[in-house]
Amino acid sequence: MSYSAPVKDLMFNLQHLAGLEQVARLPGFEDAGLETAQAVLEECARLNQEVIAPLNWEGDKYPSSYHDGKVSTTPGFKQAFNQFAEGGWQGLQHPVQFGGQGLPKSIGAACVEMFNSANLSFALCPLLTDGAIEALLTAGTEEQKQLYLPPMIAGEWTGTMCLTEPQAGSDLALVRSRAEPQADGSYKVFGTKIFITYGEHDYTPNIVHLVLARIPGAPEGVKGISLFIVPKFVLDAEGKPGARNDVRCVSIEHKLGIKASPTAVLQFGDHGGAEGYLVGQANRGLEYMFIMMNAARFAVGLQGIAVAERAYQKAVAFARERLQSRPVDGSSAQAAPIIVHPDVKRMLLTMRAYTEGCRAMASVAAAAYDGAHHHPDDAARAQNASFYEFLVPLVKGYSTEMSIEVASLGVQVHGGMGFVEETGAAQYYRDARILTIYEGTTAIQANDFVGRKTLRDGGRTARAVAAQIEATEAELQASGSAHALALEQQLQAARLAFLTRWPLCSNTPRPTRTRFLPAACPICCWAATWWPAGSWRVRCWWPSASWLRGARPSSCAPRS
Repeated sequence: MSYSAPVKDLMFNLQHLAGLEQVARLPGFEDAGLETAQAVLEECARLNQEVIAPLNWEGDKYPSSYHDGKVSTTPGFKQAFNQFAEGGWQGLQHPVQFGGQGLPKSIGAACVEMFNSANLSFALCPLLTDGAIEALLTAGTEEQKQLYLPPMIAGEWTGTMCLTEPQAGSDLALVRSRAEPQADGSYKVFGTKIFITYGEHDYTPNIVHLVLARIPGAPEGVKGISLFIVPKFVLDAEGKPGARNDVRCVSIEHKLGIKASPTAVLQFGDHGGAEGYLVGQANRGLEYMFIMMNAARFAVGLQGIAVAERAYQKAVAFARERLQSRPVDGSSAQAAPIIVHPDVKRMLLTMRAYTEGCRAMASVAAAAYDGAHHHPDDAARAQNASFYEFLVPLVKGYSTEMSIEVASLGVQVHGGMGFVEETGAAQYYRDARILTIYEGTTAIQANDFVGRKTLRDGGRTARAVAAQIEATEAELQASGSAHALALEQQLQAARLAFLTRWPLCSNTPRPTRTRFLPAACPICCWAATWWPAGSWRVRCWWPSASWLRGARPSSCAPRS
């Protein structure tokens, strides 16, 4: 079936949850109100529905291919990417000074979801480029920014994130790639990187690789890793792609899903060393890479929402057309569409609730990012930053786990037909399976959520969120509605279960506190108890409005 972008629901979130009108009052976003958002989302929907989504099934049947060091993408993908770039979509949320449109992440996140719903394999290329752009904006020199950012933001070049090596997956302390300093200030980079998304392709004339490597004499472990720009083609005196650099694609992976996205093995330095340029300070590469990683983690959470949306649309369309069995209530003597059967209804409503709940969470997180980067008040920026960072592992961890469940339910709704590839339901299940793995597994997100995002400030951000949930409980209880009271009970149960774990936020020594981590990891499943309950239909607890104004809830006060 064709893809129908959920513009109405995305606009609802922007208006009522993300507080886009308040975001539009922030410096630099004055023209980014609801009218602009509506126009952007409608145009984005058109491109995805008419151009990018029809290629999704083709990419699964005819994946990218490798021959003699070159990668050919699925027919039609390069032309679609050209339209994507010409439309300015790569630069949607990047700075105007480098050629971007400078729109809020709130609007950008809605568009990212649509691109990934339309075609997850296609959208992976701009996703990684977005992360590379953010890393260079933060840590690159002015010269590096001027050389690399304009063509990347214009979609003329793409970017990658080269972390993983055969012996170093999530444990980057084991990275062995090396970078040898040269007399002219550049470096010669040597090593092998694996699982590099769009590490080689035929979309653009240049690819900007951001590579983690060690400089001779650097400390052992993660404190001795530096970050380097290693372009596929070294730039000439005019900043144009010149001589081919010493980096080669030696193979691409044959994968369970996202088959049209070429996942490359890259070899650096087989012929004297790949020319690279240090980003920021030596031995701080992991710190800079985490800027890119955080951007990618949020985007992968959006991928989970996107795949879930596509799986739901596929399942509900099938359920409306498939005739099987008479209704159990006796309303018809003939076989009826399976959408009327209670168990199918249950599955479809679960799929929709999970998807819309996680979409709401991501929308609010994006608004917090906008406040963290553009609010004129220092305290408000810090407050929004804490809230955004608190939500990122939830957006990534929960939304991706959710996507596998939703895609699985999509297969189940199709019955035996769901197990047949030609139906198309299985593709979403296969594509979703990688989302809980790359950019940090779910367990890594849980450790990050508890160990960094909660313990770091003694739980102040988490308690502030819990306090606002409690305020919403009171409003729900006062309404008297049976649906509101049911939701209030779920919210209260989740909040109280969470608060009982506050010993992990005490000032006791770290070895003592770490014993609470296994028990605390289920906090990541807060969402399971209340987002899917339809909270988007009521006035949610989301703190976007007060946090963007810089209000400080009493529970955020420093601990004595």
